Amino acid sequence: MPVCAATLSGQVELADSREASVSKQKDYSGIVVWLEPQTTSTRPVKPGNFTMVQKNKRFNPHVLVVPVGSNVDFPNSDPIFHNAFSNFSGQPFDTGLYPPGTSQKIRFRREGVVRVFCNIHSNMSAVIIVLNTPYFARTEKDGTFKVNGLPPGEYRLKVWHERAAQKTLDALQQKLVVNEDRALPVIRISESGYLEVPHKDKHGQEYPANDRSYTGAPK
Repeated sequence: MPVCAATLSGQVELADSREASVSKQKDYSGIVVWLEPQTTSTRPVKPGNFTMVQKNKRFNPHVLVVPVGSNVDFPNSDPIFHNAFSNFSGQPFDTGLYPPGTSQKIRFRREGVVRVFCNIHSNMSAVIIVLNTPYFARTEKDGTFKVNGLPPGEYRLKVWHERAAQKTLDALQQKLVVNEDRALPVIRISESGYLEVPHKDKHGQEYPANDRSYTGAPK
């Protein structure tokens, strides 16, 4: 008899935020929710191909979730040079400086939180969440999410939010038994206690007072 897959749904709300998009506009998008199987009767993790575009001096999407082993393309859609890199936990990488209309590809071989920056523009940042599970979702603007295709079994639920302290996220972990479609109570994440640490360039140096914008071949 075939095993029926279930759907886990829920909603995330943010509290204690100093971001106007959250406190005034109630934008709860970009929060990552995933389930780590505690049993073996689950489908394998399949790598894929994803894209993070650089345009208007921004990474889009700002938060990207990919399975372990996936490739991410970084096309440069600006009329200036870019240099995507990460030297945080997760997987360090460096695309090098490359011109408009071209792209670089990085394969993410291990799970973790990869914070992405541009070596030319200090205001550019993004996050790639690399997961060793096929069961994940990103919240919509209203904070809702759905994780589909869950075989019956035991799971550990984890949540990630860019402006939440790690101890806050750790406290939100919970064990779940999924046998059928299930709706969770609202998950509330406080941004209290989060401290943003200014990042440096890929060489560990401070960015110049005025970020450079290469419009021609590098010298």
